[in-house]
Amino acid sequence: MLVVVALGGNALLRRGEPMTAENQRRNVRIAAEALAPVAMEHKLVVGHGNGPQVGLLALQGAAYTKVETYPLDVLGAETEGMIGYMIEQELGNLLPFERPFATLLTMIEVDAADPAFQDPTKFIGPVYAKEEADRLAREKAWAFKQDGDKWRRVVASPQPKRIFELRPIKWLLERNTIVIAAGGGGIPTAYEQGAKRKLVGVECVIDKDLASELLARELDADLFVMLTDTDAVYVDWGKPTQRAIRRATPAALAAMTFAAGSMGPKVDAACRFASATGKRAAIGALADLNRIIAGEAGTTVTAQGDGVVYAA
Repeated sequence: MLVVVALGGNALLRRGEPMTAENQRRNVRIAAEALAPVAMEHKLVVGHGNGPQVGLLALQGAAYTKVETYPLDVLGAETEGMIGYMIEQELGNLLPFERPFATLLTMIEVDAADPAFQDPTKFIGPVYAKEEADRLAREKAWAFKQDGDKWRRVVASPQPKRIFELRPIKWLLERNTIVIAAGGGGIPTAYEQGAKRKLVGVECVIDKDLASELLARELDADLFVMLTDTDAVYVDWGKPTQRAIRRATPAALAAMTFAAGSMGPKVDAACRFASATGKRAAIGALADLNRIIAGEAGTTVTAQGDGVVYAA
């Protein structure tokens, strides 16, 4: 079975945690311990978030004023290499030496006219108090939105259209390679208007769940799993009436509303995959990965069945 797993940013850096290499390494090691049993039984493709890492690199770049901060597509490429390296190493420490790994810098095409550029929604970087966010907004012309009780920088998050490295990813999977790809939603690129097939970088961040869904669909994956810091998709999240969804159809979920900056893209990605392929998508916690694959934990989205089934 081919399983595509998208690791949420919490699998690499927990909310509010200092963005040190040591903390990222420790969290990647925990993720690797959950992924290793899956890799022993199935073909595996791993995607991952990079919001905190891209935001940190942008801040570090802005601190050096002799040159302009590198654009988000370049920072995305840097984080794909950095995070892929850690995942490869920690997984490799747990799996047989003979099992090959490959991290692919993955360029993904977006539409330069995507309406998302007019309404930035994708959180990147650390959380701030309101006063600090207001100061950075004035100094750097960054956009901020509220994230829980804090504030975070937001950038445009256009829809992924095409994955350019699809052929080498398929080639590697045919040789039983564990592939880390589309990290952070991939490197955002677009064809320059008026030029003949000239690909350029774009200042945005593609949602990693939507990019991983496109990858899972194009690879004809048997299962698409998104791992986050909650054990399931909830209705009325944060309220006394909150309930965990155990199973649901895409049509039933489409009638509900979920937070645009967090669970919304995951639900959207799960619905897209299940509707387009007739196969299962799932959302849940990293620690529950094996049970999610078995259909015993998390939220399973499938075109089969009727409506919504809530957890007991």
